[in-house]
Amino acid sequence: MTLALFDLDNTLLAGDSDHAWGEFLAEKGHVDAAAYARANDGFFADYQAGTLDIRAFCEFVFAVLARNTPATLAQWHAEFMRERVEPMLLPKAQALLDKHRALGHTLVIITATNRFVTAPIAQRLGVEHLIATEPEQDARGHYTGRLHGTPCFQAGKITRLKAWINAHHGRLDEAWFYSDSRNDLPLLECVAHPVAVDADAVLSRIADERGWQQLSLRD
Repeated sequence: MTLALFDLDNTLLAGDSDHAWGEFLAEKGHVDAAAYARANDGFFADYQAGTLDIRAFCEFVFAVLARNTPATLAQWHAEFMRERVEPMLLPKAQALLDKHRALGHTLVIITATNRFVTAPIAQRLGVEHLIATEPEQDARGHYTGRLHGTPCFQAGKITRLKAWINAHHGRLDEAWFYSDSRNDLPLLECVAHPVAVDADAVLSRIADERGWQQLSLRD
């Protein structure tokens, strides 16, 4: 099993679905717009700087999930997909996925963004396997507001991927990994084929220094 691993936000998508979900909630009046937007922007800036407190961010994001029913959240997410995610889709990203699929590789999206936000996006992209940060749900399927397991972020991506590989009898050697972010350096350093995609300044510099492939899915 040769793995083709893909970060989602600003890699396969021309934007950040996590941040966009927060913007969507504020714009639609589902949260206190001004306060929520300030916090959402602050967490996003920390993420871009490589200093995000992922557990604090999860607490912030999951509180909204816990305050609303699954039916309401599903309705909001369908609207979010139409208005915010569809414009982020990239033809070259779909072509890259198709290329690896044609080679017989096993496609996996591995993202710090939580499963509630990303599962419908992975389905839209035709990628069966998703490793994401997990919001806890109770027996009825309602969100509790708590984090379940290890966040799929920075070195946590390696922890989560190794658990997935053990469960699916996969292998990490010969794997590909595509990402835009310095936050993914731990996993990029673990794979045979690291690829920087529309990379941030830090990752682009490191990719240059190490001779990693760089590409754009937007030009």
